[in-house]
Amino acid sequence: MAAKFQKPTGAFVAASWTALFVGAVVYLLGLWNASMQLNEKGYYFTILMYGLFAAVSLQKSVRDRLEGINVTGIYYSLCWVSLLLSIALLAVGLFNATLANSEKGFFAMAFLLALFGAVAVQKNVRDIGSDKAETALDGATTDEA
Repeated sequence: MAAKFQKPTGAFVAASWTALFVGAVVYLLGLWNASMQLNEKGYYFTILMYGLFAAVSLQKSVRDRLEGINVTGIYYSLCWVSLLLSIALLAVGLFNATLANSEKGFFAMAFLLALFGAVAVQKNVRDIGSDKAETALDGATTDEA
């Protein structure tokens, strides 16, 4: 039997989307304005995309397991490794970058905000979808009675 999740409030949904967009847009604006070579910008852009995908995939895998949906151990482990690897790649890149410490902190915080936002948005999408499906199912049962 699937676990019951409470539908998220409108405020939490808005805060989640805001965290995702602010984190990602600020990170990308920082890249746009950074005085680094294009290949370095590509490296940091790829880490952002990889991290966002890994975070969403991990959240979905964790949720699937909670709901009793089969997730292979290798995929679940790969999600964890990918998320940790994206964070490690960012940390190594920033440690070796010729940026001011304030810029390094800026990129790290924007990256983490975007990851948090991606996880929260994925959770909200799943919770809202589950709530709609449950409401539709309850409505169909009531109509039949």
